[in-house]
Amino acid sequence: MALSRSGSNLLKPISPFFSCAPSILSRSISSSNDSITVETSIPFTAHNCEPPSRSVTTSAAELRSFFRDMALMRRMEIAADSLYKAKLIRGFCHLYDGQEAVAVGMEAAITRKDCIITAYRDHCTFLSRGGNLVEVFAELMGRRAGMSNGKGGSMHFYRKEGGFYGGHGIVGAQVPLGCGLAFAQKYSKDENVTFAMYGDGAANQGQLFEALNIAALWDLPAILVCENNHYGMGTAEWRAAKSPAYYKRGDYVPGLKVDGMDAFAVKQACKFAKEHALKNGPIILEMDTYRYHGHSMSDPGSTYRTRDEISGVRQERDPIERIRKLLLSHEISTETELKDIEKEVRKEVDNAISKAKESEMPDPSELFTNVYVKGFGVEAYGADRKELRATLP
Repeated sequence: MALSRSGSNLLKPISPFFSCAPSILSRSISSSNDSITVETSIPFTAHNCEPPSRSVTTSAAELRSFFRDMALMRRMEIAADSLYKAKLIRGFCHLYDGQEAVAVGMEAAITRKDCIITAYRDHCTFLSRGGNLVEVFAELMGRRAGMSNGKGGSMHFYRKEGGFYGGHGIVGAQVPLGCGLAFAQKYSKDENVTFAMYGDGAANQGQLFEALNIAALWDLPAILVCENNHYGMGTAEWRAAKSPAYYKRGDYVPGLKVDGMDAFAVKQACKFAKEHALKNGPIILEMDTYRYHGHSMSDPGSTYRTRDEISGVRQERDPIERIRKLLLSHEISTETELKDIEKEVRKEVDNAISKAKESEMPDPSELFTNVYVKGFGVEAYGADRKELRATLP
């Protein structure tokens, strides 16, 4: 189902934890469409711009959709972990649990005509752009029902009709492509923007700064989003970057630091960034977030950070718990109703896995398709250039 719209001596403390208890400005509602005003967990920190308001308008329907969508993402990623350990998923696999508020909050602020391009931690972004669970699990298991026909795997999710351009395995390489998408949008005068997402581990890439420079020169509607989960693979940000204030890295380009564990802070920041980019050109958003799993499934995630650090983030900043508290404090949902939603989500994920397992593996001949533009294939000869071995479609 598609999502609804709406301990080492090298350790150094990451940014302070902030309580996931929401600040509530208005408390009573009577229907799903009634307006509710909430305040972001912490203020935005701005560079070369005035920050947006901390007050965010929402509704009961949006709160419920945020809870369900993030719960679905969380369960999907946990299930992927189990499938990987059962050797039903092979190769690289990077999970997003902990960072769900970025995908959900961003989607709430934009339209499907706006583009998103990201790195290889891409499962949840694909889901938020209108993909479904069967496509996710089939692709992860290399089956035909996957969105890339089982040929892309975890790192290469893609949904052009949803404005999602991948899923890229080369660190930082998606940022110049994202600026190219923004160039096309400006050229077409279609009043849409591109969110080019990357991690703190990619933030020192030269190609990022080259792309940002040309985007600023041409005032492209490009929004560079650094999902700072504080560890590039197993390297803490403070060991990799002399200046880990990534929202300031643009120098001449404005930036905003956002609590990436607060879906409403993300929503407000993305709305602000879209309005800015359409009028003034690029802006950088640094999402202060956290991944619960290791960098990939080959990384236990506990050799370069303590288990207390991970559990501390879960207890104090978890994005789903933040929404749960809002739903309960506004008396929109009861504990029982929220547990029922989580049970429904678990069943939905299990059913999708079952359907994905029924899908067949791609035919071996698929190795030779989607290599060249259709009709522009090549002929493959032997070493003596006399024997025609194969013709690629």
